[in-house]
Amino acid sequence: MITHREVVANGIRFHLAEAGEGPLVLLCHGFPESWYSWRHQLPALAAAGFHAVAPDLRGYGGTDAPAAVDAYHMLHLVGDVVGLVAALGERQALLVGHDWGAAVAWQAALLRPDLFPAVAAMSVPFRPRGAAPPLRTLHKAGLENHYWLYFQKEGVAEAEFERDPRLALRRMFTGLSGDGSPLSIRPGLGFLDGMTDVPALPAWLTDADLDTMTADFVRTGFRGGLNWYRNLDRNWELLAPWAGATIGQPALFVAGTKDPVIAPIGGRSPIDVMQAALPQLAAPVLIDGAGHFIQQERPHEVNAALLPFLTACARRPS
Repeated sequence: MITHREVVANGIRFHLAEAGEGPLVLLCHGFPESWYSWRHQLPALAAAGFHAVAPDLRGYGGTDAPAAVDAYHMLHLVGDVVGLVAALGERQALLVGHDWGAAVAWQAALLRPDLFPAVAAMSVPFRPRGAAPPLRTLHKAGLENHYWLYFQKEGVAEAEFERDPRLALRRMFTGLSGDGSPLSIRPGLGFLDGMTDVPALPAWLTDADLDTMTADFVRTGFRGGLNWYRNLDRNWELLAPWAGATIGQPALFVAGTKDPVIAPIGGRSPIDVMQAALPQLAAPVLIDGAGHFIQQERPHEVNAALLPFLTACARRPS
């Protein structure tokens, strides 16, 4: 049974969905999602003997959404999951993340290995700190239509997504599923314009699911989630002390073979780049034909990869 409550952590109020008792597992969602994207993992983790907690992260759902753009940089986001461990009365947590939640999980494992003895991430590989800020790198490469750059203009992406939040979510979830969709903006068009609207929802996404997720964004808008993207260069600056550091904890990576995020960049696979920085990374689990929102799209395969890894990590001496 999934229950809900609120806690205060790192100075803001969080809405949590949780299930089960046992070792704490924190589930961190991505954009544009909420705790609900873990609806298939919460009961499975509870049945396996874990206390599974899926917060609405900063700027989303029932959690506070600070107004300032710089309230969403990575040190705040890592501070949030650190604060949640304490607010839940625990000393450690196994950390699981998807999309932006994966980026938070990787960085939290890097910065606080004492609190997070294992990390599992989906869809977004660990990206070692580059030689230059990421947005500057995109400009230098001439990638002016990259969606990261489109999201920088305050109010522009908000207006596009908030014009019809249900349609925006429908296009995101189906367009980036196993059918695939480009992650760039064509000149003169918005982010969603390049995604094809499907005549019928796939079996893994019901009208009721879409209604539930839409209700949050109708209430909150999309600014909170978009502000995470507006700190990409700031994150690069703040994380300079950890340049070249490795994540020494046991780690798991799960992705779909049709997820555009894991496509090679400049001839190099992001998964290969990631492996050099994670000496205890298990063999990556690539789910054939799956797309980006993998824990919703392929919950059984994701759970089959996640549960043995977390169970083994929970049994390791701390």
